[in-house]
Amino acid sequence: MSIVKPFLGALLLACAATAFAQQNFDKVEIKAIKLNDSTYMLMGAGGNIGVSVGADAVFMIDDQYAPLTPKIEAAVKAITDKPVKFVFNTHWHGDHTGGNANMGKSGAIIVAHDNVLKRMSSEQFNDLFKSKTAPSPKEALPVVTFAQEVTFHLNGDDIVAMHVPRAHTDGDAILWFKKGNIVHMGDCFFNGLYPFIDASSGGSPEGTVEAVDKILAMVNEQTKIIPGHGPLSDKAGLKAFRDMLATVTGRVKEMKNAGKKLEDVVAAKPTADFDEKWGKGFLAPAKFVEMIYNGVGK
Repeated sequence: MSIVKPFLGALLLACAATAFAQQNFDKVEIKAIKLNDSTYMLMGAGGNIGVSVGADAVFMIDDQYAPLTPKIEAAVKAITDKPVKFVFNTHWHGDHTGGNANMGKSGAIIVAHDNVLKRMSSEQFNDLFKSKTAPSPKEALPVVTFAQEVTFHLNGDDIVAMHVPRAHTDGDAILWFKKGNIVHMGDCFFNGLYPFIDASSGGSPEGTVEAVDKILAMVNEQTKIIPGHGPLSDKAGLKAFRDMLATVTGRVKEMKNAGKKLEDVVAAKPTADFDEKWGKGFLAPAKFVEMIYNGVGK
């Protein structure tokens, strides 16, 4: 399955209500990738899902869209008979939290950073796409929140959720399976496509690079890395993403600081040497440059 088409519908839906009607969830298939005896990655439409299973509980990271909940539950059921006990949201966007209400009604405990609860509880406006997101219903909101770090001791592993400030949003959490040597990056990592960084939600290009640098210092060549979007990756893939984002951010920031206007920076094509690999996803190169230009230095 192409990583571009699911992401296109996912991000459009997160940023524009009209896109919901354009997304045909009937055709979406949930693919489970086994990472070790207790940990899986699920791919469908929206943010990649992480699942930890075992004697203790089913722990799920993100839950995509509400119409996909039955398919996601079926994919989990094929792995274990246990119900989902915890749902952890890596940030507030709807392609990662859309199934919250369904999961919560089924008894799952929803956990996220403090700022996820704040943003889901109020109307949000995205300046890049000029779109509004209505507040989430009460049953979709996290019931447990944290400020800096929280650890789940489950299924023979220690799953550490770490807040990274001002990255993709202001409420991002990256999860590290310490014993399994697996990391779920949320949308701090887009594998194979230019990332969306939500400055309207407190995100920044520089903060995203800092978040990735933090993880690169922790992992090794054997670490399996789940990106928010795109296929499963590793340290080398994460570093390639980091180098691309840091390079483009540096170029755009230098031109902006020199007084160049947005249209001049876009015309300079600061992404030209990266477009072949990264520029075929949701964000076209010009839109990506606009996003970086408006987001740097904040």
